[in-house]
Amino acid sequence: MSCHGQGTEVNAEGHPIILVGNPNVGKSAVFGWLTGRYVEVSNYPGTTVEVTRGTMAVNSLHAPIIDTPGANSLSPRSDDERVTRDILLAESPRAVLQVADAKNLRRALLLATQLAELGVPMALDLNMADEAAMRGVKIELEALSRKLGVPVTTSVATRRDGLDGLINAIHSACPASYAVRFDEHIESAVRDMATVLHGHPTSDLGPPTSERALTLMLLSGDATLEARLNGSADKAALIRRELAMRYADPLSFVITRQRLAAVDALMDGVYHAPGQAERRVSWTERLGMLAVHPVWGVPVLLIVLALMYLVVGKLGAGILVDWMHNVAFGQFVNPLATRMAGALIPWPLLREFFVGEYGLVTMALAYGIAIVLPIVTTFFIMFSLLEDSGYLPRLAVMVNRPFKVMGLNGKAVLPMVLGLGCDTMATMTTRILETRKERIQVTLLLALGVPCSAQLGVLMGMLAGVSPVGVAVFLIVVALTMITVGWLSARLLPGQGSDFILELPPIRWPRLDNIIVKTLARLEWYLKEVLPLFVLGTAILFVLNATGALALVEKAAEPLVVGLLGLPAKAADAFLIGFLRRDYGAAGLFMLARDGLMTPEQVVVSLIVITLFVPCIANLMVILKEHGPKVATGVVVTVFPLAFGVGAIVHLVLHVFRWTF
Repeated sequence: MSCHGQGTEVNAEGHPIILVGNPNVGKSAVFGWLTGRYVEVSNYPGTTVEVTRGTMAVNSLHAPIIDTPGANSLSPRSDDERVTRDILLAESPRAVLQVADAKNLRRALLLATQLAELGVPMALDLNMADEAAMRGVKIELEALSRKLGVPVTTSVATRRDGLDGLINAIHSACPASYAVRFDEHIESAVRDMATVLHGHPTSDLGPPTSERALTLMLLSGDATLEARLNGSADKAALIRRELAMRYADPLSFVITRQRLAAVDALMDGVYHAPGQAERRVSWTERLGMLAVHPVWGVPVLLIVLALMYLVVGKLGAGILVDWMHNVAFGQFVNPLATRMAGALIPWPLLREFFVGEYGLVTMALAYGIAIVLPIVTTFFIMFSLLEDSGYLPRLAVMVNRPFKVMGLNGKAVLPMVLGLGCDTMATMTTRILETRKERIQVTLLLALGVPCSAQLGVLMGMLAGVSPVGVAVFLIVVALTMITVGWLSARLLPGQGSDFILELPPIRWPRLDNIIVKTLARLEWYLKEVLPLFVLGTAILFVLNATGALALVEKAAEPLVVGLLGLPAKAADAFLIGFLRRDYGAAGLFMLARDGLMTPEQVVVSLIVITLFVPCIANLMVILKEHGPKVATGVVVTVFPLAFGVGAIVHLVLHVFRWTF
């Protein structure tokens, strides 16, 4: 369908193409497909919500492109939705491309009708067309395009199918001819609200073409938009109150219900899906149902954890680390670096800085590349497999039940799962939670007991040398600590929780190219963000050691590390550097265990303490930015003594009862 000739210029140079869509519809895959790579990721002004910008250069279409956060509505209920709404109002888009899940057309059209009210040039891409076809779903594209008055195309972004249709749809983008018509009371209130907007500078709210959308957002109770009205806010609030008195249900619910009725009419004759009795359930759907089953989901989870343990703990931390540490570095890198330093550097202190006990090559690179890199590589591969297969949201469902004990709903599980990749990024994603109480609770739990990918890989490597009983003690202690802290924080923090709504993507075969791209991107992050901190941490240890301060620190920490925890004095180095990055501290403990300087019982105690240890510097800075100094201080004051306190209790119990692993 072509929309040219309707009076809207969609090819203006410099105007962006904006990607919009519900969460988990493949928007980022489409963005990467169109741009070739992520170019710029930055926080939207006034928020910590990340917005990705790039440049699209496909065929004859050259334009800046913006990937907005996932949104279910343009009447925002979260920071993500507010940022998407604000971008649509602030920019003058060349085209808005709505990326949708072809299997869930109803949800997609609910958002499409709101985009239509904005009056922006738009096109609709029904992504995941292969999954819709597998379920027997058929969509009449031409009929839907005629009803909406915008181009409609299909794609499978993960397989890069449908690019030509996507480019043609963007070229032909135009304002939708379709508009939802509400009942007479709402339409009358829309006209009254429009008079309020006529007396207000439209630049403060959005372009004039979006007047109908703005009025409906205000009637739905959009407080963030109403605040921009300044002196006109009272008039807008009065119109909304008078309209709300006509209905028994909340006004936002009434508007959504009438909008859904219009969506159902749009789908009539356009969307065809077999009934439940007619449709053949695939084995992947059966596996997806098993993965969230209250009983059978547990064995599935255990199998996944066992595979993670074998790949990361045995292959990564065992075979690969042994070769990298003993052969690559032990026989080649370290001896070569030592010879070169001896030949080229005449000053002993400077030689020690590079190849000594705390040398940049012999410690920083040996830890970061020979020890941690093989572990995080295998972990990133497994994490990408679970992510691409659609299992991670099911993991969130499975651990939803214990979260209820802590006063949290299952939505809070999502940042926790993301924390297994990076606690810093996960802390930023707590904004998806609806209440401040939930955001602070999850931030505390992330800092307390969710190891990031690099640390988790090292922990799994250390656990590979511990008996199953020792592994069970570690898991039970950490889990009980998390549940106890969550339960107490739910009762001590003011406020209430919210409901849990999570859409599960289908289980699918992971694609090799996706796994490679995701793994390489995460390894790039590790080499750029983490490895330099290993170098910095080693330099700090070198300076402390050269000045004699490290011996004083070890001496001062001896009552705590040796007395209370029963660990070797050298473990103080690991905890000291753990303030910089927990995974670096874990790597130090890993080396003590490998060198036979810790018993299995000491390994378990040290793992408990480093897991419950204070967050890394980057995470602490994000907590400070997200929640302010009071919350950041509270997290540190809670986590630090708790980590050593729990470790001391475990050591005492093991010592009194003479338990061995």
